[in-house]
Amino acid sequence: MDATAADAAIDYEGIDPDVYHRRWAILAVLCTSLMIVIVGNTSLNVAIPTLGKELGASTTSLQWMVDAYSLVFAGLLFTAGTLGDRFGRKGALQGGLVTFLVGAMVASVATNAGTVIAGRAIMGVAAAFVMPSTLSILTNVFPAHERPKAIATWAGISGGGAALGPIASGFILEHFHWGWVFRINVPIILIALVAGAMIVPRSKDPEEQPLDLPGAGLSIVALVSLVYGIIEGPHKGWVSAETLGVFAVSAVALVLFIWRERTTENPMLDLHLFRDRRFSVASGGMTLTFFAMFGTFFLVAQYFQLVLGYSPLKSGLLQLPMALIMMTVAPRAPKLVARFGVNRVVASGLLSTGIGLAVFSQMQIDSPLAFIYVSVVPLALGMALTMTPLTTLIMASVPLNRAGVGSAMNDTTRELGGALGVAILGSVVTSVYANDISSIAARIPDPTGRAVVESGLPGAVEFATRAPESMSQLAGEVLDASKHAFVSGMSLAAMLGAAVVAFASVMAYRLLPRHHASEPFPPHPETGDPELDVQVAASPVD
Repeated sequence: MDATAADAAIDYEGIDPDVYHRRWAILAVLCTSLMIVIVGNTSLNVAIPTLGKELGASTTSLQWMVDAYSLVFAGLLFTAGTLGDRFGRKGALQGGLVTFLVGAMVASVATNAGTVIAGRAIMGVAAAFVMPSTLSILTNVFPAHERPKAIATWAGISGGGAALGPIASGFILEHFHWGWVFRINVPIILIALVAGAMIVPRSKDPEEQPLDLPGAGLSIVALVSLVYGIIEGPHKGWVSAETLGVFAVSAVALVLFIWRERTTENPMLDLHLFRDRRFSVASGGMTLTFFAMFGTFFLVAQYFQLVLGYSPLKSGLLQLPMALIMMTVAPRAPKLVARFGVNRVVASGLLSTGIGLAVFSQMQIDSPLAFIYVSVVPLALGMALTMTPLTTLIMASVPLNRAGVGSAMNDTTRELGGALGVAILGSVVTSVYANDISSIAARIPDPTGRAVVESGLPGAVEFATRAPESMSQLAGEVLDASKHAFVSGMSLAAMLGAAVVAFASVMAYRLLPRHHASEPFPPHPETGDPELDVQVAASPVD
C-alpha cells in the first residue's frame, strides 16, 4: 500500500494529516513547556529554607513565595483558557513562555522577599497561559482513541516534574547562588519557544464566541480572595474582621459568578458541565489530590532540611523515588482503568495517597529514612493513579472547540488544590508551632531574637546558629523545642490531609463510572453518545 492509500485508510477525525503525522513531536514540545511550569513551581520548595536565611524572610513571606505563583495562576486560568480558545492556543503558549522568562529573571536578582514574590507572581501569570494551552492543543492534535494515552504521558510529566523540581533545585543550591534556581529555566524556555514555533500548529475555537469579561473578573476575585484569606487567617485571626471580610468578598464574587454564567448567552464556564458527574467528581478529586501533593511537598522539604539536617541536594534526591513512580505509573493508568474501571482505580489511588499521609503524620525528629519511604511510596503511587483518569474525564466532558476552557478547569482544580494544600496545611503547622514554642520563646531576653524564633522553624534554626556562646544552652533547647513543635504541627496537618483524601476516595468509588472494558457503557447524559464513556474509561493503549 503506497503512502497516499495508507493516508486514505486513516481516520483523522478532522485533524489535518500533516499535524496528525507529527503529533508525537508536538506532544514532546508540549511536555517540555509543561515541565517548565511544573518544575518552576515545585523547585522553590527545597530553596525555601535557603531563601529564609539569605533574605531574612518570615514563615508568612516564605508561604507567599510559594502561594503567589499558585494564587495568580489559579485566578487567571479561566480567563487565559478562554483567551487561548478565542484568539489562538499557540499564541497563548508562546506568549506565556516569554512572560515566564521575564518573571524568572526578576526573581533571580531579588535582594528581598518582596521581589521574589513579585517575580513568582509574574511567573504565575505566564503559567496560566502555558499550562491550559498544552492540554488544549494536545486534545486537538490527537484522535479520540489515542487521547487517553497522550493525556497519560502529559500527566506523568506533570507529576514527575513536580518531584524532579526539588532535585534540580537542590543541586543548584549546593553549587551555585540561589538565583540560579530561577535562571535554570532560561535555556529550556528558549528551546521550547523555537521548537514550538516550528512544530506546534495554530488552533482556536472556530465559533469565536464573545469573551465573558464580567465572568472573568468575578472568577479572579473569587479565587484570589479565597486563597488569600486562608493564607492570612492564622496571622490575622480566623474570626478577625479582615479575614471574615476577605471570605465574604470571595463568597459574594462566587455567587455573582454563578449568576452571571447561568444568565449570559456566552458563559466563560458552562455550568451545565457540572451536571455530568464525571466532570464534577473528577474536578473535586483533582483538587484534593493536589491539595495533598503540594501541601506534602511544602512540608517534606522543610522536614528534610530543617529537622533532619539534610543538605538541599540530598533533600531533593530523597524525593527522586516520587518522580520515578509517577512518571512510570501514570502512563499505565489507562490500561488499569480499562481493566478495573475508573472508579476503582481513582478510589484506590486516593486511598493510597491517604495511607501515605497517615504514615507521614507519624514522623518524628529522628525518623529513619526507611520509615520516610514507607509514606513516600504510597503517596506517589496514589497521585500517579489518580491524575491521568481524572484529567481524561474532565477533558472528555468538554467539546473540542472549548478545549481551552476544559483544560483551564482541570488546571484550576490542580492549582487551587495546590494553593489550598500549602495554605491550609502550612497554616496548621504555623498555628501549632506558635502555640508549642511560646513558653520557651518567652525565655529569650532579646525581643528581636524572640520574634525570629516565633516566626517559624527557619527563624529558630537561624537563631540557634547565630546565638552567642553565653546563650548556647538556651539556643540548643530552643532548637530542639522548635523542631518538636514543627513536627507536631506537621503531624496534625498530615492527618487532616489523610482524612480529606480518604473521604474523597469513598466518594470517587461511589460516584465515578464503574465500567470495565468488557461491559456495555450507558449513554452520556447530555449527548446520548456511549462512545464518550468508552474513550474515558476503557480506551485501549498500544
